[in-house]
Amino acid sequence: MTFLDDKMPEASKAFGDLRSAIFRANALDIKTKELIAVASAVLMRCEKCVKIHSERAKEKGATEEEIAESISIAMFIAAGSQLHWTDAYDEILDGTEE
Repeated sequence: MTFLDDKMPEASKAFGDLRSAIFRANALDIKTKELIAVASAVLMRCEKCVKIHSERAKEKGATEEEIAESISIAMFIAAGSQLHWTDAYDEILDGTEE
């Protein structure tokens, strides 16, 4: 974030503060939060984020299997989010489109 550090230091600091507020042990442990971040990064299609959060999850004790499961959950959510389109298609074919 060197660019933001140089050009918008307040925004860069705010982003860092947000990360510090979220990625601390609380109701969820940090490993779990990093696994959620891996899945979220997959859904956001942020390759760099997947790499960063996978590495951080491993540092907090996550196994490669746990990371793979996190990714598979993201894949499931992505696929499931498209299912309602099959209903829309059925309505179009039936002529019941609203």
